[in-house]
Order: sequence, then structure tokens, then C-alpha cells
Amino acid sequence: MKDLTIQVTDSDNIFKDAQSIVEQSRNMAFRAVNVAMVLRNWLLGRRIAEEELKNAGRAEYGKETVKKLADYLTDNYGKGFDKISLYNYVKFFKLFPDIVGAVSQQSEIVGAVSQQLLPWTHYRELLRVSDQQARQWYEQEALNEMWSTRTLHRNIASQYYYRLLQSQNKEPVKKEMQQLTVGYQNDKLEFIKNPVVAEFLGLVPNLDFTETRLETAIIAHIQKFVMELGKGYAFVARQQHIRTDMGDFFIDLVFYNYILKCFLLIDLKTSQITHQDVGQMDMYVRMYDELKRTEGDNPTIGLILCSETSKDMARYSMLRDNERLFQAKYMTYLPTIEQLKAEIEQQKEVFRQQMGERNEQGTIDNEQ
Repeated sequence: MKDLTIQVTDSDNIFKDAQSIVEQSRNMAFRAVNVAMVLRNWLLGRRIAEEELKNAGRAEYGKETVKKLADYLTDNYGKGFDKISLYNYVKFFKLFPDIVGAVSQQSEIVGAVSQQLLPWTHYRELLRVSDQQARQWYEQEALNEMWSTRTLHRNIASQYYYRLLQSQNKEPVKKEMQQLTVGYQNDKLEFIKNPVVAEFLGLVPNLDFTETRLETAIIAHIQKFVMELGKGYAFVARQQHIRTDMGDFFIDLVFYNYILKCFLLIDLKTSQITHQDVGQMDMYVRMYDELKRTEGDNPTIGLILCSETSKDMARYSMLRDNERLFQAKYMTYLPTIEQLKAEIEQQKEVFRQQMGERNEQGTIDNEQ
């Protein structure tokens, strides 16, 4: 990263000059936010680690302290301070103990240190790498090659470091990686679009860029439909952010039913349901039970709303015999009476397959 200066060189092209000024100033702001974010997370990690050290041997006390601290910081400063995040900050301090040593001694923190620091989202990816040599290599390559977060994530997930080590001819491996990540590298708004940045600044992230007009319209109508026709439903959240070591996820709609005494999660898919959709909803339900469910609440229910349901998915995926995960179909047009009757019968059959029932002939209908 360069120093916090804007290089102005006037040319005969006012459009290029204006573009250069805007992009340099924006990059300056990004670097300033990033250094502050990295510094905050490292210092929080160090402070929590010191508290753990003082109370070594009192594991339950440490867990309770982190939980109370997470609640306290969230109440006062909003998102970004849940238990998972705080434990990540501790891990960050322990795996990168010297990273902020120079920062605290600099009067011009951003200008002096931004050259040596990756964005926090990069460090969050590096925390997943247990091999110290591999982690240091990924860190250095990300700095030297200016990898985006998505590029770093893909390279770690695809074992890029180990594949290079095992390859006698490394050039084809490098070229393949560059070709597969070229789209990730060209996203100039990646940093500012990241919800972590909005959380750090205390802003409500604008998630419209993740939504198509169709998705937004359907979600709005489903929210209204459930509230008006569903008995006992209270609206909890829309596009609720969940952070995992695999990345950031957003649950389209979250309700709580005070009659059933459970949360209902709804996730919209604009295509036919896939096993990835089912696995993702299963993860949402399990995480919600662990993080949000309180004493007296029944297990969370997950509904995948898609353009096409699948009998095979009902039979062969984790939907089978599952009383907490369901698939349902939405229609973007008003069907005729005949179409509606046929659709109801088809969805009843999908539900029967999920519940493990066979048809009267004892055979399974393979039609979708």
C-alpha cells in the first residue's frame, strides 16, 4: 500500500484526472478504516487474552466473561462483537503477536503502517490456516500480489500453497489461479461493500447489491403475508447477518412464533432447490439454536422458498424425515384453478416423500 497522499498530475483529459483523484482519495479512506479496524481487533484480542491468563484454570469464568463482554459491546456499539468475533480477535492476537507492535509507537499510524497491513477480512481468512508456514506464505503473497479477500479465500480453500509446493512446473498452477480469480480482482468496491466495514463504522449495511429486484419484491411480500395471515408471528429481522469461518451469510427473513415458541427462518432461492441450499439452511438452523435460542424455546424451523421444489431432494437429502427443515414453492403469477389444484397435489406429494411415505403402489414416482 502507498502512503496517504494523492498524486495529482494534470493532463489533457479531465475525465481521467477526475477518476484518478476520486479513486486515490477513496483508497486513502479505505486504508485509514482498515488500519483502525485491525488495531481495534488486535487490542481487543490482547486484552481478552490477558484476562484469560489471569484466570487460568477457571474455564467457565472465562466463557462467562466473554459472553458478558459480547453482550455489553453489542448493546453499546452494535454488531461485530458477538462471541465468535471476540474469540477470533483473541486468535488474531495469538497468531500475529507482533503485527501491531509498530502501530502503537507511530504517531502517523495509517501512513506508516498501512503498507504492512492487509485488510481485516484477509486476516480473518488467514485465521483458518493452522500451518504457520502456509499462513505466513499466504499473508505475504496477498500483500505482494494485492489479492482480494475472495481471491485469498479461494486460494486457501483450494490448497494453492500445497499444490505449488508439489508442482515441479509451477507456472501453469499460477496461471490457472489467476484466470479463476480475475473476476474477484476487478471488484473495486469489494472493501466498502463488505458488511464488516459498515459494522465497524456503526452503520447499517446496505445489502441491496446482494439482491435482485425479484428477490427484494418476493421477500417484501412474504414478510407481509406471514405477518397478516400467520397466527402468532412476530417479525425479527430481514437479511440477518450471520458470520462464520466460511464467510458472511444473510438469512432473508426471521420470525418468532409465540404460539409455537420457536424461530422461523425463511431463505429465498430464485431457482430450483439444490443440496447446497438444504445444507446452508441446516447450518442456519443449528447456528440459530446455539446463538439465539433461549430456555423455553422450541427448536428453530427452516423454510427454503424456491421456484421449484424437488421430490428427489425430499427423499435423498437431509430433508428426509426432518421436522425442522422444509421446502416450498412460490409462483410469480396467478395460476388458474386447474393449475392451482395440480400444484397443490404436487407439493403434497413432495411433502409425503420428505416424511418418508410411499404411494399406494409402493413405488416411488421419479418425476420432478
